[in-house]
Amino acid sequence: MKNIIGIVLIALGIFLFVQGLNRKDSVAGAAASVGTDVANAVDGGARQPKHVMYMVGGGVLAIIGVAVMVRKPRSI
Repeated sequence: MKNIIGIVLIALGIFLFVQGLNRKDSVAGAAASVGTDVANAVDGGARQPKHVMYMVGGGVLAIIGVAVMVRKPRSI
């Protein structure tokens, strides 16, 4: 069961990461990056475009999936 959960988490992580990469290279991603840069310059905030969050979230999910798969079962 844990292997299935790990594989699903890895697949979701890869999917999110790829979606982030695709968004970064699109016109919408470029516009979001410019808008974020302007907004950060105006008020000094620390905003990130959506594609960065997709990529980070995908990486975290993939790492959690690998950790779930390699973790040994507890003995009682």
